[in-house]
Amino acid sequence: MRLSEDELAGVVDTFGGLTRAELEQAVEEVAFRAGADVDAESVATWVDDAIDAYHLVAYDGGDRTLYVAGPRAFPEEPPHGEDLPHIMDVEPRHVDRAALGEQVHDRLTDEATAALAGGNEERAHELLDVSYDLEAWAPVDCTDVRSRLDARL
Repeated sequence: MRLSEDELAGVVDTFGGLTRAELEQAVEEVAFRAGADVDAESVATWVDDAIDAYHLVAYDGGDRTLYVAGPRAFPEEPPHGEDLPHIMDVEPRHVDRAALGEQVHDRLTDEATAALAGGNEERAHELLDVSYDLEAWAPVDCTDVRSRLDARL
């Protein structure tokens, strides 16, 4: 069993945000309910892939980092995901979308700089697409990043 990036986004979206440990526990619970086994290493890889693809993003809320559905996600409840609020001892959380948008914009800027410096054209194209999604998702302006990417592509 492998959860898609959108299903992972659906898991965190159920609560408004989860810590990394809570997210991994939630995925294990969903797998268990589906009669499947997942190992921690696989779950960590799925989460890392979803973060890399901007389906999940980290929100530094000061006292903890929460993972939330990102600008490229179309959150989808995984099979047996409806059971999670009853299984996990996690209250719904609220994330400041403006602050989160700024954090994701900073990450996008850093990754665009690295992709351009490293000549990674494929990643630069992906990040160009992310810039449009990010603007639709949060109150940020990605013109600066997009202009740099466009100029090189």
